[in-house]
Amino acid sequence: MLQLIIRRVVVAIPTLIIVSMLIFGLQRMLPGDPILTMTAEESNPEVVAFLREKYRLDDPMPVQYLAWIGNVLRGDFGSSIRTGLPVTEMILQKLPITVQLATMAMIMAMLIGIPAGIIAAVRKNTATDYVANTVALSGMSIPNFWLGIMLIMVVAVQWKLLPASGYVPLTQDAWLSIRSMLMPAFVLSTAVAAYLMRHTRSAMLGVLNSDYIRTARAKGLLSKTVILKHALGNALMPIVTLSTLLFGDLLAGAVLTEQIFVIPGFGKLIVDAVFTRDYAVVQGVVLFTAIGFIFMNLVADMLYILINPRLRHPQ
Repeated sequence: MLQLIIRRVVVAIPTLIIVSMLIFGLQRMLPGDPILTMTAEESNPEVVAFLREKYRLDDPMPVQYLAWIGNVLRGDFGSSIRTGLPVTEMILQKLPITVQLATMAMIMAMLIGIPAGIIAAVRKNTATDYVANTVALSGMSIPNFWLGIMLIMVVAVQWKLLPASGYVPLTQDAWLSIRSMLMPAFVLSTAVAAYLMRHTRSAMLGVLNSDYIRTARAKGLLSKTVILKHALGNALMPIVTLSTLLFGDLLAGAVLTEQIFVIPGFGKLIVDAVFTRDYAVVQGVVLFTAIGFIFMNLVADMLYILINPRLRHPQ
């Protein structure tokens, strides 16, 4: 296990270097000047020159990049041009909110998608299978912003069952926090559940046609035991891979949903940073997200070993 972690970390280093260079370089190709955006009402040349020197925006791009990446290696992601707060502090403030939203969405998606995929595979080419595939296709096709607005209008405004928007920390009121996150989590979970359903169905179909499954059935084992113990256990590998990657995607891709439901997570943070050309915040959030993706891949590799005993003792 330790050797696996070391290998993955070594492989991740050049990946993170390339990602950091892309983040830094592509962002500076965007039109607009962060200092002029910040000093829209204050055009004093001395102030502008001071701020450019403070944030090293007059240095050549390679010099800026080396200075930034050197600070990052020391755990310093810089300070926000707009607020003056350390980027690390801003990320740590928003991270628990987005993690809570992504976790709830992932739990919903797994509770819906995996059982639906199993049932669709077991009842292949039946009405149940066709309905499950149709619902999955709808889940992948419906835009999150439209579904979110519809839920707000129906569930919150007409039925008054859940809060329409806003966020309450878990430490302040756990039940209200969960209720306020139910609709945005469901919106995020629809596409994820659809992908999980289709991949679970495909993985289960491949396993159900295997010789050992036919042997298990011939021995007279209960159908439930064959499906849940023998078939599902061997079909989990691709499902684990997809689930970890989708969870990383949820952490990074909740921008529209957080905007619709007024949730102050990563989505709002990065949208505000892009509009104000707040380089340090955008760089910090995107790089942090890339690290999260790499970490989720490492988690997937470790889960492989736990799920498949053969990987614990390679030949």
